[in-house]
Amino acid sequence: MLLREIIDIIESVAPRGQQEAWDNSGLQVGDSSREISSVLLTVDVSEQVVREAIKEGCELIISHHPLLFHGLKHLTGSTPQERCVALAVKHDIAIYSAHTSLDNALHGVSGKMAEKIGISEYKILVPQADNCRVGLGVIGELPAAMPLQAWLEHVREVFGATYVRYTTGRTELIRRVALCGGAGAEFMQEAIAAGADTYLSADMKYHEMQAAAGQIVAVDIDHWISEQFTREIFAEMLQDKLPVRFAQSDASPVHVA
Repeated sequence: MLLREIIDIIESVAPRGQQEAWDNSGLQVGDSSREISSVLLTVDVSEQVVREAIKEGCELIISHHPLLFHGLKHLTGSTPQERCVALAVKHDIAIYSAHTSLDNALHGVSGKMAEKIGISEYKILVPQADNCRVGLGVIGELPAAMPLQAWLEHVREVFGATYVRYTTGRTELIRRVALCGGAGAEFMQEAIAAGADTYLSADMKYHEMQAAAGQIVAVDIDHWISEQFTREIFAEMLQDKLPVRFAQSDASPVHVA
């Protein structure tokens, strides 16, 4: 397939026009008119991931997090981003990223998280410009209420979480769930206002969790782990069109002793 055809498929679900103003989703490296026969899917673009693409003969890397957020002023190999770009250009590997464009899709990052934990019907938590199908986070209900400890263990098992940090809330039974992939602590109040029993996200700070305590069960997990299923979303889009594989070198940079 032509790279531009692959981009069209991705952007039919995650249009670049719905990304946040500060973001840089889209084609990072490469020519959209080139032919692609194999794709490597990843959350992050690292030197290890680019080298894996070279080894496996993948001409395209599709990532969730953009390799480039700001323009490069030089290409000397002095930063990981520069080295990734140089490697990709040298070996003719294209890189495309769908970040908040995918975060803002109803059936995007947060929607996939909801489906994984057993919520089949959900809606956007924080709509973008009054569009109920575009926005950050989702909210829905579990098939049946779960005791708090069972809910926390369910989260750990579904996500393979290395840690689960949480606060107690106003109830010990969890049914109505709000969640947001990645760093979503800023939407805690929206989750509380929507009547959620729990709010699941990543990168929550101490004072953010302190403010939530007693109002909602705030559950914090690793950022990468919360967004790992983006690779499945990309695979579902493309697996009937051409060979795709998950990057084996893609993993959270955070380790817990």
